[in-house]
Amino acid sequence: MQPHPVPLRYQDDPLVWAGWLYVQDGLTQNDIASVMGVSRTTVNNYLAEARARGIVQVSIDQDRLRATETAQALKQHFGLSDCVVIPGGNGGRPLMDRLGEAGGGVLRNLLRAGDTLGVAWSRTMMSVADHIGRRLGLPDLSVVQATGGTQVAVDFSPEDCASRLAAALGARCITLAAPALVSTPVVRDMMWAEPVVRERFDLIRRADKLIFGVCNMRRDSLVFASGQVDAASMKMLLAQRATAAIAGRFIDQDGVPLNGPQDERILGLTLAEFGAIKVRIAVAGGLDKVAAILACLRGGHATVLVTDAATAGGVLKADGAPQIFNRNGLVSISTEPEGSGVKTKKLVNDARTIIEEMLEGVVAAHPRHVRLLPHSPRSLVAVDGPRPGKVGLVVGGGSGHEPTFLGFVGRGLADACAVGNVFASPTPDPIVECAKAVDGGKGVLFVFGNYAGDVMNFGMAAELASMNDLEARIVVTTDDVTSAPRDQREKRRGVAGNFFVFKVTGAAADMMKSLDECERVARHANDRTFTVSVALSPCSLPQTLTPNFEIGDDEMEVGLGIHGEPGVSRETLKTADAVTDDIMDRIFTEMPARSGDKVAVLINSLGSTPLMELYLLQRRVKQRLDAQGIGIHASWVGPYCTSLEMAGASITLMLLDDELTPLLDHPCDCAMFRAG
Repeated sequence: MQPHPVPLRYQDDPLVWAGWLYVQDGLTQNDIASVMGVSRTTVNNYLAEARARGIVQVSIDQDRLRATETAQALKQHFGLSDCVVIPGGNGGRPLMDRLGEAGGGVLRNLLRAGDTLGVAWSRTMMSVADHIGRRLGLPDLSVVQATGGTQVAVDFSPEDCASRLAAALGARCITLAAPALVSTPVVRDMMWAEPVVRERFDLIRRADKLIFGVCNMRRDSLVFASGQVDAASMKMLLAQRATAAIAGRFIDQDGVPLNGPQDERILGLTLAEFGAIKVRIAVAGGLDKVAAILACLRGGHATVLVTDAATAGGVLKADGAPQIFNRNGLVSISTEPEGSGVKTKKLVNDARTIIEEMLEGVVAAHPRHVRLLPHSPRSLVAVDGPRPGKVGLVVGGGSGHEPTFLGFVGRGLADACAVGNVFASPTPDPIVECAKAVDGGKGVLFVFGNYAGDVMNFGMAAELASMNDLEARIVVTTDDVTSAPRDQREKRRGVAGNFFVFKVTGAAADMMKSLDECERVARHANDRTFTVSVALSPCSLPQTLTPNFEIGDDEMEVGLGIHGEPGVSRETLKTADAVTDDIMDRIFTEMPARSGDKVAVLINSLGSTPLMELYLLQRRVKQRLDAQGIGIHASWVGPYCTSLEMAGASITLMLLDDELTPLLDHPCDCAMFRAG
């Protein structure tokens, strides 16, 4: 019996494949033998070895399970032929090495005798070449350089990339005797007329497979380091919403090819010509590549993707894919058929237009406070607040957390809010339009939670704003104590503590402080704000009506994120006082408070937990603070940063000082919050 090839998402490991079919799909050993094309005895041996190696226990090893589930989610959501997601927990090995190793595994799996493999120039392709391992020994295998050469001094050339990969595979190498970029369109046309050039590019067009990396739009990416794009060209490309570069060609956030200023001088195939190659393997990873990889997938430029688990999750989230987080942290697309499982009830007209209808209702309810920009319906701007000579404060994030973010738009607080889909970052366009609308000539400050999509899109918006001579700076909130260790605070999430950071920053801007001062105040407030949450039940997205994680009737989860991100511990449900004690103990280990200090307190409902229960937490918080000699300057109790209908609560403390206290007390008047 000839074994069937192992699908790529199982990391070329028949033990993982067999374990998956047995544990996750519930197949019998006979059924597994049929699917895998092996004997039942072989299946039995696979499962025995998988148990011995710890791959299959009661369930599949969780890192491998998460990676395989996420690979399936990407494959399903973007219509890929296959996908490899590198598991997390790889002992600190460099991501580039792990990507190269996985990319090499894909080539070993896919290449056949007589194949021609096109390779586009990138650092990742060099890593693939370095991690191929054994030579394949396939007859008549060719590697052809798919992008032209460069005249800029770099560590490796496109020719090096192709020749090293060919040597690693034991294949014939065919290089391009032509530059990628020439001086004028006339020179390009002359080069195209050369028979040897036409012959080489015809060979690329006839390639059986193509492997390439994906460049982002950062200034340190290879496409800029190679000299292919200068500062003026970059400005023009960003104006067209350029998001990624593939084989020297640029695409926007939807993967649509762009006509850049350098295109008429490029000696190379178009993305449409590359798209005619049947198998196109993209190897790319890192959270800074989320936008670029998403653009590549949206445009259908890859048929196979190799990436890492964190990036894969970021791509799915950035595209608004429905996600489920189980108790072990699994992230996946919900694949339940319509009508199966537990369904929740919501008052919805059409999930596809729920954000627009919500915003229409917000403006109808609060016309004195907010308005929508007619040309940018996801940009909510304060009616009274933005004015000449004042720093503009723009906040924003995904919907589903109301009153965060849009409820805090008004005089003395945020001047505008960019609104994303449910649990998804707003795109750069509404952020930029918010910035333009609130620009008083003194610059704009973007303040938002630390999530990959928000960091990516607000960062792009800041670049776009600078092209319009509008200075925009960024402050990322990181108050979630449990989401990363103390020495990695920059990796923590921004949650309910946004309330305090927005409040004092808005006050600083309202008091006409400079952009430097407003930025400093925001960072100072963030450094002195601490939040811990506990979840009792999940929420459900309007698009799916299914719970976004599972939790037992007698369980609670400490540290669970506002999108359902896994917490730090799953425990038996405790009393209100015991839960509060656990939270306060965690905050006390972080907050450098001494007897005589004062704090601001926020007791926040995650959605459905009522005030009755929240006031029990407030009672115990005061008792714990009194015992330490710490006073409460002000308290807020209620739903301030929610996660749709999730049951649970969070406690936030901001350690006050002589600067923060008057800013906290400064008057503000917003649609859903007033002070002073």
